Amino acid sequence: MSDKDSANGPTLRGYAPDTAAIDALTSSPSRDVLGQTQPRTARPVTQQIRLKVNGTVHSLSVDTRTSLLDALRENLRFTGSKKGCDHGQCGACTVLVEGMRIVSCLSLAVMHEGDEIVTIEGLGEPGKLHPMQAAFLEHDGFQCGYCTSGQICSAVGMLTEHRKGWPSHATPDVAAASIPLSDAEIRERMSGNLCRCAAYPNILAAIKAAGAV
Repeated sequence: MSDKDSANGPTLRGYAPDTAAIDALTSSPSRDVLGQTQPRTARPVTQQIRLKVNGTVHSLSVDTRTSLLDALRENLRFTGSKKGCDHGQCGACTVLVEGMRIVSCLSLAVMHEGDEIVTIEGLGEPGKLHPMQAAFLEHDGFQCGYCTSGQICSAVGMLTEHRKGWPSHATPDVAAASIPLSDAEIRERMSGNLCRCAAYPNILAAIKAAGAV
């Protein structure tokens, strides 16, 4: 505040906030009730991204911490991908990215700009089901159905991995030119997808049928 301002009393300019001081305060650590230093929560940062989902490009603005699963479900309304554990342990959120399966709850949406993302909604459609979807129906590979979209997407990705010759922990000879798709191979490769209803025998039968197509 200038001398002139002081002589005439306080002015609005004299009470203008010191932004540098405010930034310093908001970024400095605070103390909890026990006197322990706690870092302040960072301010959210949003980013404009373009996601190509099931062949269509979508523009959206997301918090950079948003998972791919939340972007698909909450922003784009592809609710076929389910949120189960939200810790990458159940596989209910499995989608295909560039043809490979991932658990979308552990991947950030901003990491997938330009990628080809396929959810359960993009695998097939009524009257023209994907062979894996048809096999799950034929072999009754579900009960409550909550895990089914993740099971199907994971199975499609798993067959791609198998056709590429990728071994698993159940592969007797990892150097073999051809790996038989045995029951043990399927169980091991699908072990990241859990079914609380325990429809595993039917899921196994469905995958074997689709793999033979």
